[in-house]
Amino acid sequence: MYDFDKKYDRKGSECVKWDVYANQDEMLPMWIADMDFEAPAPIYEAFVKRANHHVYAYSKLSEQYYQAVIDWMKRRHNFEIEKDWIVFTPGVVIALTLGVQAVTEPGEEVMILSPVYGPFRGATTACGRKLIESPLVNKDGYYTIDFDDMEKRITPNTKAFMLCSPHNPVGRVWTVEELKGIGDFCMKHNLYLIADEIHNDLVFKEHHVFTNVCPEMADKTILCTAPSKTFNLAGLQASNIIIKDEELRNKFKTLLGNLHVGSANAFVDSVVIAAYTQCDQWLDELNVYIQNNMHYFAKEINSIAPLKMWDPEGTYLAWVDCRGLNMTDDELTAFFKEKCHLAFNAGTFFGPEGSGFVRANMACPRAYVEEAVKRIREGVATLNK
Repeated sequence: MYDFDKKYDRKGSECVKWDVYANQDEMLPMWIADMDFEAPAPIYEAFVKRANHHVYAYSKLSEQYYQAVIDWMKRRHNFEIEKDWIVFTPGVVIALTLGVQAVTEPGEEVMILSPVYGPFRGATTACGRKLIESPLVNKDGYYTIDFDDMEKRITPNTKAFMLCSPHNPVGRVWTVEELKGIGDFCMKHNLYLIADEIHNDLVFKEHHVFTNVCPEMADKTILCTAPSKTFNLAGLQASNIIIKDEELRNKFKTLLGNLHVGSANAFVDSVVIAAYTQCDQWLDELNVYIQNNMHYFAKEINSIAPLKMWDPEGTYLAWVDCRGLNMTDDELTAFFKEKCHLAFNAGTFFGPEGSGFVRANMACPRAYVEEAVKRIREGVATLNK
């Protein structure tokens, strides 16, 4: 059994989550999507072993690396891939940006479902493409896809669809039927699909890989995966982008090569191998712990009127509906930071549909979650006096 209750002091390590509040000792950061847990021993040991080599020059990925990725996807997701399909990038966000450039031309359109992870927008508009947003339907915190709305918004200039699966921030793990609906929509309108599946291992129900559900879309899909969320390795900067079609893959690799950012650092190979070959039990226990945190937080939030929250199906990110407080978004941010001393993500980071919401990170010891609930309860109580 792993001890996820252990508090680990991250202050002073130059971590973004905590050290941006270095001069605010009372602040409890529960915002950016990383975890406050120690790495499992095999990962730590892999770092130490590689560090003890004493030379950290240019590095390549081994055959064992690719096999570890292949085996992980088969074992954990029943998804069979080949080595040649895997393109290494230093992160999923850059892969989203390059994916958009690989399948569209300047001035063409990309459709997304909103609210959604903020960089989806930047990945599109920063390279001269246009964004079409189809709002998800919010039914008491449970979000569904509005396929009729998608049909109304698409134009002949729409060339790609960007999917977040599992969905950040609303916590949905899409069903087979929903994914088939997306696939049918893309085939009907001859769209490429860019799928961000970075949270695919952090789920409380079965996650379905898009191209397992829609194999007929495999040649037009860019599937983004990474060990970063799963094992809290964002600082390692390692992602595995799966592109089956050779022509599309070569176009993506050319764009990546033009930026000269496709090489792995000296620690990636050994650390990712350790994660994907020795840490299944850690992940299984982690998911149980996070789900219990989610259950507790959702129950408590729903007892603090007028706040509301739906208990997510995946990710470690809670999406809290604060619209009942009748605050502007700036006021809401100030309330949580100044009254509650809590750092959450503002809902507007995820688009206009996030107005009145905040995103809270539950990948932390239960004591932090309990303290957050206490502070929120006390903060809301002051508003009623």
